[in-house]
Amino acid sequence: MKKIIQTDKAPAPIGPYSQAVLIGDTLYTSGQIALDAESGELIISTIAEETHKVMTNMKAVLNAAGMNFENVVKSSIFLSSMQNFQAVNEVYATYFNESEAPARETVEVSELPKKVNVEISMIAVKY
Repeated sequence: MKKIIQTDKAPAPIGPYSQAVLIGDTLYTSGQIALDAESGELIISTIAEETHKVMTNMKAVLNAAGMNFENVVKSSIFLSSMQNFQAVNEVYATYFNESEAPARETVEVSELPKKVNVEISMIAVKY
């Protein structure tokens, strides 16, 4: 059975999609960007700060489904420029134990919503 996951601790969707969908024990998240859930403002002064905001938004979505970063099995990172790869990777690494980090791809795209620099989505599993 499909369960829609919604939390006010992460930004509301800006289109016809859900923050996440839980099917059985598997959670599929939509991409998160660096929008502040309370103010609606973008947090983009530095790529590190932007990435931290994306990850705190993702944490809120995971928590709303009763999960955390330990449950993540796959991440997808979308960058506006691969020149940001190292900075994003350094922040991303602080959220995972390297020996148990999820599978991941990182790709450069021509443009992201609201002209942000990074968007991250995840798949997580309850175990």
